[in-house]
Amino acid sequence: MSLPLEGVKVLDFTLLMAGPYCTLMLADMGADVTKVESFPEGDGARRLAPMVNGESYCFAVLNRNKKSIALDIKTPEGMDIFMRMAAEADILVENYRPGVMKKLGIDYESIRKINPGIIYASISGFGQTGPYGGRGGFDIIAQGMSGIMRMTGDPGGRPAKVGIAMNDIAAGSTMLYAILGSYIKKLKTGEGIFLDTSLLEAGFAWTFWEFGAYFGAGEIPQANGTRHRRNAPYQAFKTQDGYVTVGGNNDKLWKALCTQVLDKPELISDPRFNPAEARLANVDALQDAIESVLMTAPTAHWVAKLDAAGVPGGPVYTYEQSVADPHILAREMVTELDHPKIGRMKNMGSPVKASAPFTRTPEPAPWLGQQTDATLKGLGMKDEQIAALYAKGVIYDKFRATNPG
Repeated sequence: MSLPLEGVKVLDFTLLMAGPYCTLMLADMGADVTKVESFPEGDGARRLAPMVNGESYCFAVLNRNKKSIALDIKTPEGMDIFMRMAAEADILVENYRPGVMKKLGIDYESIRKINPGIIYASISGFGQTGPYGGRGGFDIIAQGMSGIMRMTGDPGGRPAKVGIAMNDIAAGSTMLYAILGSYIKKLKTGEGIFLDTSLLEAGFAWTFWEFGAYFGAGEIPQANGTRHRRNAPYQAFKTQDGYVTVGGNNDKLWKALCTQVLDKPELISDPRFNPAEARLANVDALQDAIESVLMTAPTAHWVAKLDAAGVPGGPVYTYEQSVADPHILAREMVTELDHPKIGRMKNMGSPVKASAPFTRTPEPAPWLGQQTDATLKGLGMKDEQIAALYAKGVIYDKFRATNPG
């Protein structure tokens, strides 16, 4: 049985996180993804520590299932190769500052002249238009300008960045669904399209509750720690040895929490905490009342009681604990593969499980230019032509001397 995107050709002109995450998802679903990289540096993520045997572990986990051709497109020969690849591609993804692709001569208008059906996807800091369209942008800038940093962290504290590159991943995910929707249309009509999203918009578009509260009631979301803005109790609470999350945010769960977990039935009749609106209005007192009980025993004790009572809850893990959790492992989110340079290494599993083949058996991320020869041979080039391009510095393979082909 074939994978969802088997046979789809993707030209990956991305670097670092947002674009590579998008193309990783396409590759996992079976697309033939070829990274086009400059040399000798390649994708900037190749320089991220930790390095194992000269290869970046972080790059390796984000670029599995892809091929790499190292190409100098500023040379006539390099540009010719790129255009030949673009002519055969179904999808092209790039995440450079607006204007760079046009300067290189590989913008949408240039590519669609040779490939009218191309799905050309651009991810940038602020998008291709608007007052900030020409600016470069990184995840932290987008988090700040989307309001997210002002609503993250503890009340009264400094603005806090979300612990992961949230806007990068948001932009990659947003472009992913835009590409898939466009590809469905292309299958029906043959039409190509230009797609444009940004780190700022993609993250901002995830603030639905805050958007509704602001335009519905003028509420300006503030940092709220781990608390929910509209429900309580719904947060992380201190225990004897750490923290536990509790979702007791409706009357049924609240009563179960008070009687079966905390053994404090009197909280059900306390006017400070009933009805639900009172719990939200008195959330500081509510936290104190709950933590006075939870701090008498360790997290594992309370997780077991929450489970028994049917109240959603869980431990607040360190990352080390998360990657070792038996459920994470049972769901195959931590797997292994053999990398040609790093050796045996851990691999991030697919978060999607399916009843039929959906993602490919993981293949290791390529070293810089690993598939340069194979890609050019696929374009019909002979060995002597390829050798001449190496000699002229048009193409590159970091480990060419040991590459079996």
